[in-house]
Amino acid sequence: MLTSTRTECGSVAELPAFESPVSRSFVSDAGASMEPRRPGAALTLHDVSVTTKIIVRAGPETVAGHQMDTPFGASRTEDGALVVGQRPDEWIILGPAAASRALIDGLDRSGHVSVIDHTHSRALFRLTGDEAASVLEKLCSLDWNDHMTPDGAAVSASVAKVTCDIVRNDLDGTRSYLISCDRSYGQYLFDAILDARHEFGVGAPADAAG
Repeated sequence: MLTSTRTECGSVAELPAFESPVSRSFVSDAGASMEPRRPGAALTLHDVSVTTKIIVRAGPETVAGHQMDTPFGASRTEDGALVVGQRPDEWIILGPAAASRALIDGLDRSGHVSVIDHTHSRALFRLTGDEAASVLEKLCSLDWNDHMTPDGAAVSASVAKVTCDIVRNDLDGTRSYLISCDRSYGQYLFDAILDARHEFGVGAPADAAG
């Protein structure tokens, strides 16, 4: 529910506090690590849905389109935020609120440009580990080999029959994927990824293990 704060100039709408789309009690808003069940099978799944997610659409003739400076299917980091060329003339900015807003504030809005904050409407999970691609291969038909989806690649695909935006965003040399979907599918997708864990050693806490 939206609330409002009265100021000297009137009332200003405030966004509601963020709530994770994952309702399991062992997952916090910041994300819970699913620890490996066997040595050497380091693979983790985090709910990072609280991350700011802003979609920018800009025509190729606009200044904003040139400012985004990220081709379709690629991503880059700028001042702490991840800029993803998710579709032609469409970019997703992921990151801390301040870093994301700083990028948006610097955009030239002239011409055919739209900026929409999807933080509350999209779920976002991070799957990290050497076997992360193998988990995705169980849920998605894309080729996750390095030559097809290297670090920085951005794709859209069906994961467990859910339409997702996926970015490979390795962490300190370890394979890692950011997986985003509509918030309403968040719990289902999170559970589907956990269900695919068994062969590769991603373990849930004792009270959630199946």
